[in-house]
Amino acid sequence: MLDIETLKSQSLNELLSLQSQIESVIATKQKEERSEAKRQILELAKQYGLDLSSDFSQVKIERVPVAAKYRSKIDPNLTWTGRGRKPVWVQTFLDNGGSLEQIAI
Repeated sequence: MLDIETLKSQSLNELLSLQSQIESVIATKQKEERSEAKRQILELAKQYGLDLSSDFSQVKIERVPVAAKYRSKIDPNLTWTGRGRKPVWVQTFLDNGGSLEQIAI
């Protein structure tokens, strides 16, 4: 096992080589673990009589729309849920001294 002092004493080229080797080992380990996980999933599916191609193709995730929390005072058609990046109109409003409380629905 390498300790931090050993790493500090190595040249940049040695460290870059070591990094490349580590990334290669990590990629191999990830591939092996995914393969094992797939094997286990298929084994469980077989054990319970599941057909993975058809039993799970019908599973749909229903997305529920999020209600808007903010509305533009200039154009009431512009709304924002408060999630994710602020729309340009919200950022412009805030940059001009407005607050979110002023445009809350």
